[in-house]
Amino acid sequence: MMLQAANAVRGAVPATMRPAGSSSLLLTENQQWIGGPPPLMDKLSPRERELVLKQGRRKVLNRGQTLFSQGGKHDGIWLIESGRIRVFYTSPLGREITLAYWHVGNFVGGPEVFEGTVHQWSGVASSNCSVVHLPGKELRSLAAEIPNLAIGLIEGLTFKGKCYSALAQMLGTRSITQRLAHLLLHLVELYGVEDADGTVIAAAFTHADIAHMVGATRQWVTISLKRMQEKGIVLTKRSQIVVCRTDVLEEMRGQASD
Repeated sequence: MMLQAANAVRGAVPATMRPAGSSSLLLTENQQWIGGPPPLMDKLSPRERELVLKQGRRKVLNRGQTLFSQGGKHDGIWLIESGRIRVFYTSPLGREITLAYWHVGNFVGGPEVFEGTVHQWSGVASSNCSVVHLPGKELRSLAAEIPNLAIGLIEGLTFKGKCYSALAQMLGTRSITQRLAHLLLHLVELYGVEDADGTVIAAAFTHADIAHMVGATRQWVTISLKRMQEKGIVLTKRSQIVVCRTDVLEEMRGQASD
């Protein structure tokens, strides 16, 4: 698994062979965005990948460890080799909203990718991770030297901008219940494993994690999932959520455009 993850960053492993759950997790109604942006290094030749990684500094993080902090000094980006990075914004009152979970092959640290500013949000490891830091000065030189790297940065930032715009639209136009139903269906698509009782979401997300994604409180999520369980829509099983009625969740989230 670790070898596959490292290879994915280098663009050496086809998408169908990447580790399960390697797609990015973000709240969007556009099904074409669910898989996340193309890995940054995919279009680079072996020599170009080697040049880029030579300038990088590898860092290993344990689950829960902060990679960068909102308001902290910014310098470059991080390529994700393995694991999952949660990116989130914290309001002046301390409320958090998750922007996305980025996986193998993605980069985090934007929207600025070079140096000289501060971080607009924070990034934390939601699982044990390995990342490669590309400092801003070196990244600027590499982007000027390797056109496909510059294009990859532009494509990645464009994708992230669209996703964060879509998140703002969902928060402003969809009810919390609709967003929760939408997220559960999204989790089924990314992490679903068939079970005798339905489809198990085979990934560890706490009620607080879900709350941060849909813009609610942990207590609201707990109560809502309990009500869904009473109606036979979901089932809590060994600290995991089993979705029993995807058809009901489809009705709950309403009509979503592609």
